[in-house]
Amino acid sequence: METNEKRQRGRPRAFNPQPDAGAVQSLDRALRILGIVAARDGLSLSEVAAASELPASTTYRMLTTLEAHAMVEFDKNEQLWSIGVGAYRMGAAFLRRRKLVDRARLIMQEIMEKTGETANLGVAEDDCVVFVSQVETHQAIRAFFRPGTRSPFHASGIGKAILAHLPPERVASILRRAGLEAFTDKTLSTGPALASDLAAIRARGWSVDDEERHPGMRCIAAAIFNEFGEPIGGISVSGPTIRVTSERVSEIGPRVRDAAAAITAMIGGHRPD
Repeated sequence: METNEKRQRGRPRAFNPQPDAGAVQSLDRALRILGIVAARDGLSLSEVAAASELPASTTYRMLTTLEAHAMVEFDKNEQLWSIGVGAYRMGAAFLRRRKLVDRARLIMQEIMEKTGETANLGVAEDDCVVFVSQVETHQAIRAFFRPGTRSPFHASGIGKAILAHLPPERVASILRRAGLEAFTDKTLSTGPALASDLAAIRARGWSVDDEERHPGMRCIAAAIFNEFGEPIGGISVSGPTIRVTSERVSEIGPRVRDAAAAITAMIGGHRPD
């Protein structure tokens, strides 16, 4: 249907910024506006303001803040606001994690059955590993990591497997920020000790957390890689040292390494040369 009504321009005629009433209220408004913009291919300022039931000046302030973070984009020719590449990146990050969790589940189930021990999946965050999934063993005594549990890189099997495949400058940066806290008398809390262990991990393809975070618990892990050959997470098998003995480590290690390779292939990744 044709109309002679001209859309209002993407910016108000007069804009006098006012202090936000509150950080939470501002965030709520911004997220509401982001959802409105995401639902359409292009909206004028007046359309966004009407849909959000906010004044044009407030709407414009929210939009420009979102624009600064690439969450929305403004087309100067059409005078329309659209969803930005920043929002895409965040959505893609969620999809990558979801894809990883879903596709790893079967492999985790298989390795739990083969080893008789709990299988864990963790992903790399800025300064730590976050456990996102677990398949528990049926044994009475078992390892348990609630989803969302965080663990330092240097004191977890998955964390060390990830560190082993990061550039040295990135490892140094992480350790400067996070430190090398000693959780047990076996924690690798010095740079040389950790560096030596990381070299061994790279050579064999799997890591061992030998009571370095929790006394009486042992963990064997291997890194999972994305399409760029970057370590994004890892899979591990963990259990009490009375069952996961030093002798069993050499048996479980290759299984975990193969499981990580299978998950890497499932998500379209590849292990770096």
